[in-house]
Amino acid sequence: MQKTNAVKKKSPRDKAGFRLFLLSLPFLAGILIFSYLPLAGWSYSFFNYKPGKALLDCEFVGFKWFIAPFNNPVLRDQFGRVMRNTLGINLLYMATMILPMIFAMFLMEIRWKGYRKIVQTLTTIPNFISWVLVYAAFFALFSTEGLLNNILVGAGILTTPTNFLTSTSHMWLKMLGYHLWKGLGWGAIVYISAITSIDSEIYEAANIDGAGRFQKMWHITTPHLIPTFFVMFVLQIGNIINNGIDQYLVFSNAMTQDYIEVLDLYVYRYGLQQGNISYATAVGMWKSLISVLLVFVANTLSKKIRGSSIF
Repeated sequence: MQKTNAVKKKSPRDKAGFRLFLLSLPFLAGILIFSYLPLAGWSYSFFNYKPGKALLDCEFVGFKWFIAPFNNPVLRDQFGRVMRNTLGINLLYMATMILPMIFAMFLMEIRWKGYRKIVQTLTTIPNFISWVLVYAAFFALFSTEGLLNNILVGAGILTTPTNFLTSTSHMWLKMLGYHLWKGLGWGAIVYISAITSIDSEIYEAANIDGAGRFQKMWHITTPHLIPTFFVMFVLQIGNIINNGIDQYLVFSNAMTQDYIEVLDLYVYRYGLQQGNISYATAVGMWKSLISVLLVFVANTLSKKIRGSSIF
């Protein structure tokens, strides 16, 4: 009797999809190792963990460390100050998120491609410089023995040198300035990519209609970049309590700590410097859960306002 259940051949589309899946496996493995496996460390927040002891040998305290910032007056004051710094600095970041888009628009209007590449390269390189080297450069400029003090004292503007790095005035704006100097060119890359994807026939039609350069930027380039900007804005809302640690750690000192100690630096100091790993882990969990919640809230608002969402 002839067999009727013939083996079904895979279509080329199925083969291509399987190859793409194999290509993505290393990235999935990296995400699993560096993003999901460390979540097992959240268990430390439920114990009164002491370094050097096994976790199961430590006292189980439940949600003690989660409510500690609200019950302890000292921790409550510290946590309130840290959250004020975190939200204040990040709100300034969000208010200036439009600058990379504007920079990309004007950069692409430069006709001489060689000069445009030089400008783009010089503004992108700072992103690859570590914050330690950035601090060293600004220390050479703004410290008591720095270049700026030498110029001001030599010109008679100052009688005694001033250490600008220990000055507490306008600290949030200073952090914003360092951030923009380092990341403006890098943040413009995604907008430059979006500009190059705009159909050139639209600009040609605008030229025929007599539109000037600024009119084309306003009526063609800007509307095409707005969707990209909103995606970046929604992602930034999810990161509104995530500042990172590098910039604030290197610029922090005894004078400026109260003004630039953000949540990530607060977790680092309690966890590694003071050894209270359980409390630092609990605060880190609060931060992660709030960030995920903010992403979903921002995505829902984007869907209701713009009619589209990022996921």
